[in-house]
Amino acid sequence: MNAPTFDSVQVGDELPALALSAVDRTTLALFAGASGDHNPIHIDIDFARKAGMPDVFAHGMLGMAWVSRMVTGWAPQAQMRCYDVRFAGITHLGNVIRCSGKVVEKLEAERCVRVEVQSANQYGQTKIAGDVLVVLP
Repeated sequence: MNAPTFDSVQVGDELPALALSAVDRTTLALFAGASGDHNPIHIDIDFARKAGMPDVFAHGMLGMAWVSRMVTGWAPQAQMRCYDVRFAGITHLGNVIRCSGKVVEKLEAERCVRVEVQSANQYGQTKIAGDVLVVLP
């Protein structure tokens, strides 16, 4: 795919989706180590159960990283100007996440586009939803 330009992108265009493997304990442990976020609710089943959860679950920032990875697969990170998301659901072990994005607005004066982004699991449950402003040449 060619790098997007302001003139080549249209409202309604979809970004290439990012499909991920099922979330597992190894992924959570690796993310904890890489991010420095060792909150035990994400890596210690006993702690998670004491907190009322059935098991550990993914860090919210891991979900944001996946959505960012999808966007930066389309346009370079340096072109991202605003990244605004909300956490809509917990990403449990075994969830197979798919990140998607769609151009919903072109801002002529700034030569940027607003992309609605989301991640959802294999059951169609939204985990992250938001939007990203991307400046395009």
